[in-house]
Formats: sequence, C-alpha cells, structure tokens
Amino acid sequence: MDTKNIGLRGVEVADTKISNIDGERGKLIYRGYDILDLTKNSNFEETAYLLLHDDLPNQAQYDDFVHKMREASWIPKRMQINMANWRKDADPMDMLQAFVAALAGYYDEEFSNKEASYDRAINLIAKVPTIIASWQRIRDGQETVDPDSKLSHAANFLYMMSGEVPDKEIEKIFDICLILHADHTFNASTFTARQVASTRAHMYSAASAAIGALSGELHGGANYEVMRMLLDIGSEDKVESWIKNRMDEGQRIMGMGHAVYRTYDPRAQVLKELSRKLAEKTGDPWFKITEKVEEVTKAEMKKRKNADIYPNVDLYSASVYYMLKIPMDLNTPIFAISRVAGWAAHVIEEKFAEAAPKPALYRPKAVYVGKYCGPEGCEYKPLDLRDS
Repeated sequence: MDTKNIGLRGVEVADTKISNIDGERGKLIYRGYDILDLTKNSNFEETAYLLLHDDLPNQAQYDDFVHKMREASWIPKRMQINMANWRKDADPMDMLQAFVAALAGYYDEEFSNKEASYDRAINLIAKVPTIIASWQRIRDGQETVDPDSKLSHAANFLYMMSGEVPDKEIEKIFDICLILHADHTFNASTFTARQVASTRAHMYSAASAAIGALSGELHGGANYEVMRMLLDIGSEDKVESWIKNRMDEGQRIMGMGHAVYRTYDPRAQVLKELSRKLAEKTGDPWFKITEKVEEVTKAEMKKRKNADIYPNVDLYSASVYYMLKIPMDLNTPIFAISRVAGWAAHVIEEKFAEAAPKPALYRPKAVYVGKYCGPEGCEYKPLDLRDS
C-alpha cells in the first residue's frame, strides 16, 4: 500500500466550491474570500450565508436570512424536558450528537430539492447553539433561557448560556471565533458529513455523524486538551521544563502542528490576537503561558529535529474560550456551533453537486492484510474439534 495515502492523505475524493486551504502560504478561503478579510469585515450570519449560497448576500437577502435564523433558534420544550432526564455529568458532545439526530423527529426532513435544503440548513445552524446552551443550564440546575430575537447569533448563545447579554467587545470576539471555525475543507467531521450525505441520508443524520467525528481529541477535542495542558503548566515560568519533559517522553504538544499548513495557520493568527486582547481585559495569565508554549515548542523542534512547527487553530482558541468563561467541556460543542454551517453547505453540495460527477456514494477500497489460508479460504472446524 502507498503509505502516503494512509488516512486518505492527499487523495482527491470530490470537487468543492466551498473552501480551500493553501497550506504552503497559510491561506484559508471561503467561496473565494480570504478568512482574514471576513474576520475584519463580516459577521457569522453573513459568513454562513456565503458558505451556503456561494456569494455574499445583498441587504434584502441578508435581512431575510437573519430573520429566518432568529425565528428558527427555538427548540421544542419537549427536547429540553428530555435533556433533564440525562445524567448531569454526561459528555456534552454525546448530548449534542443525540439531540441533533433527534431534530428529525420534530421537523420534516423532506430533502427532494435544493431550495428546501436551505431551510433545513437554517433550522440546523440556528438550533445547535440553543441545544448546547439549554444543556448547560439544565445540568447546572438552572432554568433554560429562551433565545432573544434582538441579539446576534454570537450574543444569543452567550446570553442563553449565562443569562446575561455580553458586552459588544465580547460579542465581537466570539463572533470572530465562529467565523474562523465555520469551514475547513474536507477535515474529518466534514468528510464524515459528506460521506453520510452521499448515501442520501438526511441533513440531521449527516450533522449528527459529523459531531461524532468532531468529538475526538485529534479533531474538535484538541482545544480541550490544550486547556488541560495550560492548567497543568500553571504559570509562565514552568513552560520550558514542562514542554521539554513532554518532548523527552515522545509526547506531542497539543495545539502545535497541522496536517495541511506548513506555515502559520491563519486562524491561529487571529485567535492569538483575540487571546491577547482578552488577557488585557481580564488580567488572566493564559495568553502569556500559551505564547510561551508556542515559543518553546518551536525552539525545541528546531533544536531536536531541525524542523519548523507552528500553532494550529486549537492553541489559542483554548485560552480564548476559557477567558470567555465558557466551561472547558463545551469547547468542542462550541466548535460545532460554528462548523455546522460548513457541514450544512457540504451536505447540500454533496446532494446537489453541479461540479464534476462522482459515484453515488463513497466506497473506498481497503487493503486486506489479515489471515490468508489459501484460495479456498480457511477450513471451518466445529467447536469441539478446535484447539483449546
């Protein structure tokens, strides 16, 4: 087997118009627009529209999209009642995966045409924050907070979670985080969503499967692991010894390195500045500790392997969410609040592709390396004749 293709590394499986990564130059593009430009000038709602529709909206389209998003942000009360029956220490990603799948039991999933799929996408994007915020309130023994139609997507989540409307600076910081995480081509969770959609399963099933993929520590769970690392280090003066000990043991440094980028992840550039800004606002030490982790890891990689390494999106997002007073185990669900826009766009593209045709569903080939007893297979022996 060609080892460079293990894990489908470098294998082109489909065309897409949604996003593109230039790993050598450190560029991330959504529908032709540079992510750095979008974080400076756009907001999450407009970015979600762009991912779904292939272009930025005009004023009427934007107003209609925002109105539909806010109208769709409510979730059934029965769903919240069902949440209350869960163990309060259940993993939030397990909860999210279950209740996103459950949306199909509350809403019609007719998926016969592309136009109908946009309404399903809005329903999904709008409801994920409400599901997560409801769970946070319920497990804390608090009353759930209903969405406020006057608030932005970013502000509404923070409001529903905490019961307090965030100030404009905090709202903007969180909104930028949502833009940054909204899509990233065929990463593990997005490919999972497309693979499920290729079977003609509905959007809620595809999104639920994507959430399962996102939950792993090598994907969406990585920023949680970064924050655990920062808490374990504890102070800036302990970073160097901690990193060296970790590398001596052959362990990876979470938040450093990327499968695609060969330079600075552009999302990490933005998050680094957001972390710096929040540290100045809160007085917390986490930015300086994180910056020191980056500095020491780079130096050690250069010294030990003569190799360059750069932060990925998780390194600074961990401290940003922590300083926003978001519980650590909600880091990955918050990733989903953003990425669900990309998943929905990819599901629509998979089902209604106008690009080059591909097979009806994904069916990769495996290389069998198991037992081989000859052309006729292994001889079956009855249970009482097998060696003990």
